[in-house]
Amino acid sequence: MTVVEIPGSKSITARALFLAAAAPGTTVLHRPLVSDDSAGFSEGLTRLGYSLVREADRWTIEGRADGPAVPEASVFCRDGATTARFLPVLAAAGHGVFHFDASEQMRRRPLGPLTQALRELGVTLVHHDREGHHPLTVHADGIKGGHITLDAGLSSQFLTALLLVGPLTADGLTITVTDLVSAPYVDITVAMMERFGVRVHRAGNTFTVPATPYTATEYAVEPDASTASYFLAAAALTGRSVTVPGLGSGCLQGDLRFVDVLGRMGADVALADDRVTVTGAPGGRLAGVTVNMRDISDTVPTLAAIAPFADGPVRIEDVHNIRFKECDRLDACAENLRALGVPVEVGRDWIEIRPAPPRPAHIACHGDHRIAMAFSITGLRTTGITLDDPGCVKKTFPGFHRALADLRAAWPDH
Repeated sequence: MTVVEIPGSKSITARALFLAAAAPGTTVLHRPLVSDDSAGFSEGLTRLGYSLVREADRWTIEGRADGPAVPEASVFCRDGATTARFLPVLAAAGHGVFHFDASEQMRRRPLGPLTQALRELGVTLVHHDREGHHPLTVHADGIKGGHITLDAGLSSQFLTALLLVGPLTADGLTITVTDLVSAPYVDITVAMMERFGVRVHRAGNTFTVPATPYTATEYAVEPDASTASYFLAAAALTGRSVTVPGLGSGCLQGDLRFVDVLGRMGADVALADDRVTVTGAPGGRLAGVTVNMRDISDTVPTLAAIAPFADGPVRIEDVHNIRFKECDRLDACAENLRALGVPVEVGRDWIEIRPAPPRPAHIACHGDHRIAMAFSITGLRTTGITLDDPGCVKKTFPGFHRALADLRAAWPDH
């Protein structure tokens, strides 16, 4: 058994930073993710006037209930979707003029349903290039609150951002959702808000957030389940055993359900209170599978990357939303699988991969950390896999390549 330490969750770190900024008093975050995304988020908070001190695995934030501490600021959100979607909403709860821009990659990703919701709540904002995309300026004068309808079918982050800001509104916020993707991420948001003293009421597709102040606290960030998927898939693919501590039965992240997919493919899965272990079948045998991955869509590239080694077709369904991530992940997976000589078909919201021995190939990462990390796992059973942009993993796991090399070293007869 090989133990792999996984860095903190990107999703939880971003939510914890927002909550800490919105909670009056001092919040201490333990073991937050240190990556380009979290650095961009924390830098954005600093530009908005929040006090944030980063000391290794302990970050201290001084929160405020009335939005940014400065009357004007410019924030560059880098590639971070949570930064680009959460911080303009936080700024809208304050008073002043706040400018936001992002990388070309992030400029392509949608904001429209979120900014439209803010406008319905009385927030004045301007998109400077394309409507519904960065760059934008928020002319903030607080948020009164009220009842809105939201389409979160492209990203659950639209709903999360509005839920997080609900306690900062004057009258509270009620949100009726017409469509929702990646619902487990909303469950993370609701659970974390409760840890910071605010309980969200849900009735069907309607969420109600009271105008109750957050309470500053100490919060430990659990390891990233999406990142863990690569190492757990490596165990299934090679017939080895990998244990990830810190991700257990009480894990907040829905992406841990990826181990259920590995279980259906023939791996042995052991889930304890404080850890998960995946042991691959002898020889790394994998069964074909058809799976709806709407709720765990960040792990689609992981499954796609090991699918060629299955004994039957692997079909992934209901994942249209991943066409709007760092890249069009459905097309990117199909492109790279074809480069590997693997038969693949792709539709609007699905991909089907037929088994075939992959050949050496140069992987097109499209600047997407998940494509780079997923197809690195393919290389455990196929020599000659190279990446055109190995450095893009810095977005969520700068140490990924070293961790994978360490894993290989721990399996000396691999």
